[in-house]
Amino acid sequence: MAEVADSGPVEPQARHIVYCGVCSLPPEYCEFGGTAKKCEEWLKENHDDLWTRLYSDDALNANLSTLSVSAQERAAKDAAKKEAKAAQSEARDAERKATSKIVIKRVERNKRKHVTVIIGLEVFGLENKKLAKELGKKFATGSSVTRSPAGTEEITVQGDVSEDVKEWLLEVYGSKVPAASNIQLIEDKKKKKDEA
Repeated sequence: MAEVADSGPVEPQARHIVYCGVCSLPPEYCEFGGTAKKCEEWLKENHDDLWTRLYSDDALNANLSTLSVSAQERAAKDAAKKEAKAAQSEARDAERKATSKIVIKRVERNKRKHVTVIIGLEVFGLENKKLAKELGKKFATGSSVTRSPAGTEEITVQGDVSEDVKEWLLEVYGSKVPAASNIQLIEDKKKKKDEA
């Protein structure tokens, strides 16, 4: 038996792992998501050496040669189904975003006191808690996320800042909110009691 020289403990080496910018999986697993073509394009633009190892003609031919003809056909059908499903889902999301509205209400509390309530931000991929914090800092006022009686989350900001919130949303999150027509301003007044 050969003797092994004891040079001390071996230091573990850190690995650098690339994650896909489209589906957030390692590129070796992108084929199992629904966005394989987009993942491949992203990989070619950002990590050409890795793309060559996974998607070049030589790599694809080597992988396909190990499969039977029926397995190749099944793989092609599965990939086409996943692509179609992902495209359908993307189209539904785009349609939902185009028809959704962000509602900014100015609600009267007592006499001249008002709060601004913002509803419908989660449809556009905006986080309510993060936005509540940003709005509180921006307008130097209290803001919180509450659950409405309808069961949806809403942001409540102290003060009458409805116009400013609309401008701020379009300025800061204009890329996520499709258009100003998707933002609706409402003034909600309390009904005064009839004096007898």
